[in-house]
This record gives sequence, structure tokens and C-alpha cells, in this order.
Amino acid sequence: MYKNVKDLQEYIQTNDVKFLDFKMIDLKGRWRHLSIPAERLSEATMSEGIGFDASNYGYAEVKKSDMIFVPDLNTAVIDPFAKEKTMTILGDVMVIGEKENVPFDQYPRNIAKKAVEYMKESDIADEMLIAPEFEFSVFDGISYKVSAREMSHTISSHEAEEAASNEGSGFHNNKGDGYHVSLPTDSAFDLRNEICEYMGKFGIDVKYHHHEVGGSGQQEIEVELGDMLKLADDTMAAKYIIRNTAVKNGLTASLLPKPVYGEAGNGLHVHMLLKKDGKPIFYEEGKYADLSDTAMCFIGGILKHVKALCAFTNPTTNSYKRLLPGYEAPVTIGYALANRSSVIRIPSYAKTPDKKRFELRSPDATCNPYLAYSAILMAGLDGVINKINPADYNWGPFDCNLYELSEAEKKELDHLPGSLKETISELEKDHDFLLKGEVFPPELIDSWIKELKKDEEYINKIPHPAEFELYYDL
Repeated sequence: MYKNVKDLQEYIQTNDVKFLDFKMIDLKGRWRHLSIPAERLSEATMSEGIGFDASNYGYAEVKKSDMIFVPDLNTAVIDPFAKEKTMTILGDVMVIGEKENVPFDQYPRNIAKKAVEYMKESDIADEMLIAPEFEFSVFDGISYKVSAREMSHTISSHEAEEAASNEGSGFHNNKGDGYHVSLPTDSAFDLRNEICEYMGKFGIDVKYHHHEVGGSGQQEIEVELGDMLKLADDTMAAKYIIRNTAVKNGLTASLLPKPVYGEAGNGLHVHMLLKKDGKPIFYEEGKYADLSDTAMCFIGGILKHVKALCAFTNPTTNSYKRLLPGYEAPVTIGYALANRSSVIRIPSYAKTPDKKRFELRSPDATCNPYLAYSAILMAGLDGVINKINPADYNWGPFDCNLYELSEAEKKELDHLPGSLKETISELEKDHDFLLKGEVFPPELIDSWIKELKKDEEYINKIPHPAEFELYYDL
């Protein structure tokens, strides 16, 4: 959008922008930020960067924690949630070198760039297009507490079925009956419209939005296919927009995978396809679902490594409360056409070469999108390089409802990890594919595993309210 610093300076002056807000990503995938008065933007900002202390961002220790943030002018956009006119800008983090600054190899955005570079060097493709589906929940309010003598959380939603017993409009959703409901039951319609308007201002192309299955305010916004790095940026922006728009309207929004017991959880289904020299390479008429051999091997790589991938695509203890049969989430490792019960679904409506793709249905939005999307790409490339055909591993195609298989039939198939602890173990055993091309530094893998173990051990130490229900009188 902006050719150079001068171009952006002119926009700032013309539009009376007061502040520049630089957004950076910590290891877990949260935005952190620092701001400068807009008039301080100069050529030196780009050449020398903005210095900051990265020691609190969760990455593996480096000898010098002083780093610099270098803005990416192409990401500059007016932030609609700031009181003073403020421009949000993403960018990259550099390590201060003796002669020149170099990209910090553990910084998630830099890893995504290296993954794309590795893809190009492999000569398999030069472009990865993805399209995430954002599922999230909108509540009237939430409270939670963890202390020595109280462990609790309370969610209030006027859409939930229990609201029918309270005095109100009388319009509510029964459990699991929220899919595509209309007004006035779809009380978040105007909120989603507002979210989509803000997404457009951030340069995010919205495909459509609707109420999802979950009766307690579950929503979905799907976006169009786009460049992997841009969509990683857009994923961060979308989460920011969803939360802030809800708060602005006196509500609260969460992308937590399983916020409501007994309801469908929130996923982050990722559609994907590859291009080379501007042409899609996943299409071949006459093959299963018209997918090329390259596409099938890409699927094979993802399925081979999917248990380890879960450490990046489903990195929380809550993630595994969503990955249960019968709640719209996949649990069986496999692929199929138009089958939502398999880990990989090939949309039957995507028939033309430029749209021929598949979706990975297991991820959720607690992931760090740069790490998750990069890991998915690396797994797929590994499948193409090593010609991993999913049919050779009993991974499908599964043209049946996998939830309805008998227990004996289920035992014949492979399944996603059932817990974060299991996922950590899978990543410890299977991560060499991430190290190819020096895309994922070993230090980051080690740091990531330590962070996940810390979360898993913390949760396991806390008494759960359901344990009192089950065992208090024993």
C-alpha cells in the first residue's frame, strides 16, 4: 500500500494520524505492542528499527535480549479501536549483529517466511494459498477464578437454552441447533457485520459469515484464499478484531476451542492449495476428487505428521476437549471427499482447477498461526518429497461417517492425540521434518515443548469441580 516511508509520512500528515502502534508476536501467539508518536517515523525507523527487550516474549534465551523491530509498511492500517487516531503496523524482529542486523530465527513471522522460501527452493511450488475459517463464541459475560479454595467459571448467554427459563425475549437456541439460525434468534448478526467491516479495513477478504451449530452464541467467519504469510497476519488481526468489537458492544468473544460443555467447539479449519508459476498444482481430472498426485502426497505428509502437528495446531489442554467424536470435530486420521468426520476434507463444491483444494479440520485458534501454518506446509512438502501416498497407510479415502463406526472398526484406524501430554510426546519423537531448510530452529522446538509441558503440568495440579461431583463422598 505504501511505497516507502515518505509515502506513509504523507498519509500520516494528511489524515492527522497521532500514533504508530507496532504489533509483535510472542512465542504463544499473542500480540504485544509498543507505540511511538506518528511524527517520529523516519527513514531511520526502517534502517535502525525500534529497540526492545525480547526476554519476556517466551523464546529460547539468547546472549543478548536486546532486539529491534523493523516495520513492514505493507501491513499499516488505521486501528478502529484506539481513541486517538492510531495506525497499527506489523513487522519483523532482528538480532543486533556486530556488522549487520539479521532476522531472529525464532520469531514466528520470520519462520513463516523461511517456510515459504524452503518451498520455493524445493521446486515443488512457489505459492501456498490458505483460507482459515474463524469459529468463535460470543457471550454476554464470563467470570473465572482459580485459587486455593475456589475453582470456577460462569458463562452467561441469552441465546443458550437455559435462557428460556429467564424473563426475556423468548428467543433462544436449543443445544446444537444454532446452525444458520435467523433473526431474532441470531442476536450476533449485527456484531458479525461490524466485525466483517473492520476486517475489510484491515485488508481481510471475507467470504461469508453465519451463526454456527453451538447454541450458546457460536459464530463463524470464513475468508477467501490468500498468501500464507498474509493470512497468518490476517489471523492475528481477525482475533484482535473479533475480541475488540465484542468488548466495544458490551459483550465478550472467545476463540477458545471448548468454552461450553456439551456444545460443539471452535475450530480453525484451514483450506489450502499450492501454485507454481501462477498455476494450481493440486488439480488433475479423473483422479480421486480430481486431486493430483502432488496434492495426495501433500495430504500424505500432513497425515503422517499430524500427531506432531497438533503441538502447533492444537497447543492447549482445552484443545483436546474439542477433539471428541460427535461434536463436529474430527478425531480419525484420514481424508475423504465432503466428509467432515475425517481430519482432511476435500470440499465437493471446489471443482475448478484454481479452487481445487482440501481443508485440515483439526486446528483451533489457540495456535500461533505463523508456527501452525508453517508446520503444516513443512509436513505437506515432506510428503511430496518422500512420495507419501495416504492410501498406503490406511488413511482413506473414508467415504462414510467415521463417528458411526463400531468400536472394533475404530480400533483398526489411527486417531489424533487425546491429550496435550500425548501430543507433546509425538512432537518429541517427530520433528525432523520441521528442521529441514533450517526453517524451525531446534531451540524453538525445545522452548515450545517446555512451554506446553508447563501448561499441562499446571492444569494437572489443579482440582477440578467435576472431581468433587464424582468423588467427594468416597
